[in-house]
Amino acid sequence: MTQADLERLYEAMAYQIDSVGADHAPLYLAKLALLLAHHLDDPETALRSIADAARSLDAGPAR
Repeated sequence: MTQADLERLYEAMAYQIDSVGADHAPLYLAKLALLLAHHLDDPETALRSIADAARSLDAGPAR
């Protein structure tokens, strides 16, 4: 996947987050993560990705 592909995906997700609103954003992101994990069809990679995503947040360390 290219940097341009990643930027396109980021923009699409940001647009959808704005569209669903702040109250629904957590549910939207959870559903998106589960749908993408389903398409990945690799639970161990999905679990690693869940942990990796938490590591880069400004809110603090991942658990």
